Amino acid sequence: MKKKFETNAVRYSFKTLYVLVQCTPDLSSADCRRCLSGVIGDFRWCCDGKIGGRVLYPSCLARYELYQFFNSSTPLRPVTLSPPPALLSPPNPVKRKRRLRTILIAVASPVGAMILLCFAYYLSKNQIKKIRMAFLMRKYFGSESNTLEPLQFSLATIEAATNKFSKETSLGRGGFGQVYKGILSNGQEIAVKRLSKSSGQGAEEFKNEVLLIATLQHRNLVALLGFCIEEQEKILIYEYVPNKSLDYFLFGSQESKVLNWEERHKIIGGVARGILYLHDYSRVKIIHRDLKPSNILLDDEMNPKISDFGMARMVGFNEIEGSTKKIVGTYGYMSPEYAMFGQYSEKSDIFSFGVIVLEIISGKKITSSPAQSHGLLNYAWNQWKEEKILEILDSNLNESESLNEVDKCIQIGLLCVQENPEARPSMATVVSYLSNDSIQLPFPQEPAFFLEGHMEHSTESRGSINEVSISDFYPR
Repeated sequence: MKKKFETNAVRYSFKTLYVLVQCTPDLSSADCRRCLSGVIGDFRWCCDGKIGGRVLYPSCLARYELYQFFNSSTPLRPVTLSPPPALLSPPNPVKRKRRLRTILIAVASPVGAMILLCFAYYLSKNQIKKIRMAFLMRKYFGSESNTLEPLQFSLATIEAATNKFSKETSLGRGGFGQVYKGILSNGQEIAVKRLSKSSGQGAEEFKNEVLLIATLQHRNLVALLGFCIEEQEKILIYEYVPNKSLDYFLFGSQESKVLNWEERHKIIGGVARGILYLHDYSRVKIIHRDLKPSNILLDDEMNPKISDFGMARMVGFNEIEGSTKKIVGTYGYMSPEYAMFGQYSEKSDIFSFGVIVLEIISGKKITSSPAQSHGLLNYAWNQWKEEKILEILDSNLNESESLNEVDKCIQIGLLCVQENPEARPSMATVVSYLSNDSIQLPFPQEPAFFLEGHMEHSTESRGSINEVSISDFYPR
């Protein structure tokens, strides 16, 4: 029986592709064509983006490489293919199917000729995909697109990890989309945030988060593992943090675990070190702008990890502050100068940290109502002045042996929420307060009761307050 195989070379986009196809001798020409059509269709599953590949069926096989891997007794006659037109325009699926069908019918004779044309079709399709992806990367990330390429995940990988975003893998809904738990093929657990396609604000958060924290590495920051921008999807992939968020333990249901003082003190220190890294030790100074318990996740050892950097802003290390007309964040955690005048700096994050510290100690939530946002601060200030430490401490705790440590943390919290930003300590100073018992802490000034307090309100500021975007992210 005559052997059914063919070898040749295809020149395409300044590269030469060497191709071998073969069928078992018992197949008819028609069966051989059908078998090889299936082989070619499987290349996009096994070999997309690779420099070579092979697919083996019981009755046929195909292989391609960028080098000549076979011995040929007859000279090769390379086929030169031109790039397809309109590479950045989505191909019409009806015309695409009709084109392939025409190819399969027109070349009824040599199987090798037919398969080379199929390869050309396969290459053209992948070239279009790569160029379109490069265009999207440039659109989203500009000059940073080349450095971010290693963080790209394919949509097929994410769908496989989340069972196609099934309800069983859902962890809840975040500020701009649904969050899922996924498991990669290597067994690694991931958290997948699938941003809503209709959310313009979510698109901005997506770009901001990838650009700001893709290269940040700290044990108290949630690691961004990658992203996906295929088929109009905007997906962020994070490390999976199993113990939900801090607000679940502080303000959750009665079934949630009560944190003891040792755990609470550990969380305060970890959050402080994470913010210190953002302010002083990352490659750029980052102001988070939305620090709150729901954005602090806890790992299996109750170590805190700061998450959700969609609102964050980068400032120069020599810059004192930035400003914005569009104020975003959550009432109660915003510093007065930011909520009223749009001025943000590292002292804005210090204020938010102070509120979180007082929430951790008291187990009481700062209200999200603008008219009452001074409630916890006022209460803690008055009780601390009168040395009624136990009145501030969460009633679920009985920490008579740790009262000195509790007292110091309350004082640190009050120092961080002072009305005057310049009076608030830097995060480097806060970390030194927490780690050194011999340092004498200054006496705090009155907290910022900024919506009914002493700061002057201009008409323009009040207008800015009306534009505040309340974000309420759920834990992953």
